Amino acid sequence: MTQADDSKALWLSIRTNLAHYDVALGPATAQGYVNDPRMIAFIASRYKFAAKMLAGAELAIEIGCGDAFGAPLVAQSVKRLVCTDIDEDMITQNRKRCAHFKNIDFHYHDFRAKPFPERARAVYLVDVIEHIFPNEEPTFMNNIVASLTPEGFVLVGTPNKTAEQYASEHSRRGHINLKTQASLRELLLQYFHNAFMFSMNDEVVHTGYAPMSQYLWGLGVGPR
Repeated sequence: MTQADDSKALWLSIRTNLAHYDVALGPATAQGYVNDPRMIAFIASRYKFAAKMLAGAELAIEIGCGDAFGAPLVAQSVKRLVCTDIDEDMITQNRKRCAHFKNIDFHYHDFRAKPFPERARAVYLVDVIEHIFPNEEPTFMNNIVASLTPEGFVLVGTPNKTAEQYASEHSRRGHINLKTQASLRELLLQYFHNAFMFSMNDEVVHTGYAPMSQYLWGLGVGPR
C-alpha cells in the first residue's frame, strides 16, 4: 500500500517531517501540568485574552512573567515583548528555555523600586497584583504609569476576592492583596482616566455578574 491509500503511511510521512523543537515547561507550569492539568488551559486563555488586547503594540512589557509560559502567546501579537520579573534565577532560565522566540527579551526589574528605563505603549500583569503588599501598591502603580507612553495602557488580570473561599491553602498564602471588581476599578481610576472591566470563568471572558466570576480583568487607559 502507498500513501495514496494507506492512512497510516500518510500520517507517518507527515509526522516524521515535522520540525523538532526541544522545548521544556518551566517549573511552575510543569507542576500545574502534573497536578492540575486543567489549569494550563485557564492560564493559556488568560494570555490569549491579553494578546488580543495588546495586538499591534510596538513594545509591550509584562510584569511578573514567572516561567514565561504565556509570553509566546503575547509575543505573537506584538512587535516586541519585554518580560520582567523579580526572580533573577527564573529570568536566566527563561532566556535559555525561550530562545526560540526572537522578539522576546527577558529582564530583571523590580517595579516596586523604579520605572522601566524604556517606555511602552502596553504593560500587562497576569496574576501579579495580588502578590503585592498594599503598602507597596502606590509606588508599584506609579512606576507602571511612569513606564508608559502618554497614550499607553495597562491590563491587569487577577483572581477575584469573592472566589477566595474556593482557593487552595497554597494559593491563599501568597494572595495578600486580592481585589473585587469594584476595588480593582477604583485602583485603576486613581492612575488612569478610564477603566474597562471584564471577568472570566474558566476560559470564558465576559461582562456578567462580577461577584460570581473566578477571575477579573481591568484595562486602564490614559495615564494620569
